[in-house]
Amino acid sequence: MSNETTEIDLSGGWPTHLKVPPKPSGGGRPGGRVLGVDVGTVRVGLAMSDATGTLASPLETLRRDKDGADLDRLAALVVEHEVTEVVVGEPRHLSGASGASAEDASAYSQALADRIADVPVYLIDERLSTVTAASHLRQGGIDSRNQRSVIDQAAAVVILQQYLDSRRARS
Repeated sequence: MSNETTEIDLSGGWPTHLKVPPKPSGGGRPGGRVLGVDVGTVRVGLAMSDATGTLASPLETLRRDKDGADLDRLAALVVEHEVTEVVVGEPRHLSGASGASAEDASAYSQALADRIADVPVYLIDERLSTVTAASHLRQGGIDSRNQRSVIDQAAAVVILQQYLDSRRARS
């Protein structure tokens, strides 16, 4: 699987509620931890980078709540871990088109951005992240019956690691 990001058609303009990721300056890496988020309809998987922004690790899985308790927990984690960026996976079709899941991820990232105004929230293409995560878990000896509790975190790790690797490649 490639660690490069895919171009997204922004001919309709960049969503105003999302900040454009900064270009690395002078080869340096932004400091601080990055939080990766895999948004599902039932659960939200989280991954966190190390302080150098090199390695993604699973953090936890939240249950999606209609009352926003999951978003409150996410905002608390951003403060607790001194997160400097949040990366939310945007599930697109293989063709690159957006569907209902991508719209849901966009709305979720907007709700999160509203809670953590000082921390940029980026949407990134996450095609096949869950498939990749499931494959890695199988290779690690975790069968499909036992993947449910960790698949969302593993998908968040894939999303975040791809972002970290692409950011490092640009610097």
